[in-house]
Amino acid sequence: MTYSGDVTHGGAPAVRKLDGLTISKLSVGPMDNNAYLLRCTNTGDQVLIDAANEAPRLLELIGDGGLTAVVTTHQHMDHWVALEEVVAKTGARVLVHADDAAGLPIEAERLADGDTVPVGDCALEVIHIKGHTPGSIALLYRDPAGTPHLFTGDSLFPGGVGNTDKDPERFAALIGDVEQKLFDQLPDDTWFYPGHGKDSTLGAERPALPQWKARGW
Repeated sequence: MTYSGDVTHGGAPAVRKLDGLTISKLSVGPMDNNAYLLRCTNTGDQVLIDAANEAPRLLELIGDGGLTAVVTTHQHMDHWVALEEVVAKTGARVLVHADDAAGLPIEAERLADGDTVPVGDCALEVIHIKGHTPGSIALLYRDPAGTPHLFTGDSLFPGGVGNTDKDPERFAALIGDVEQKLFDQLPDDTWFYPGHGKDSTLGAERPALPQWKARGW
């Protein structure tokens, strides 16, 4: 089945199988957060991006394969409601950018821009994107056999960047980082996976960048 990235709350995960990595996307919680389970094909190691909500469903998705780490894309509560329970059941490491660590309910290892998070034989590159929160991150997987895959949290969605509460300084920081660190560095076929809703590609969104800047959100 062709991967579309479409998921519904309470529905089955959308699964994408790359040569070295399997990506499972699940919609959880009242805000329809996306949680992403990444599994290394060679080793079976698994990493969860955002233990957002509904721990029993996340644990069912994780299964018996264990969990190496949970990476939280940013400090907003809807992205970590299930974090404590998932970690308690799996013993997984907790990773978050240093600038958002104080917003989590449990102690976490601090990430910085340019760090890598291993998923077995695969690796995720940490990209710090300020604006939505001080320590928001995107996670980049450079598929050796295909296109880049980018997990953007709430910093980038189809149709615009994340919420900055109409604060001009925060918006300037966010649109600047999104443009310079994502659009300027990665090709149009980069597939991105946001913290809520549908996926997109950088190429599909790139023409709208001037409009986003002009409207200020």
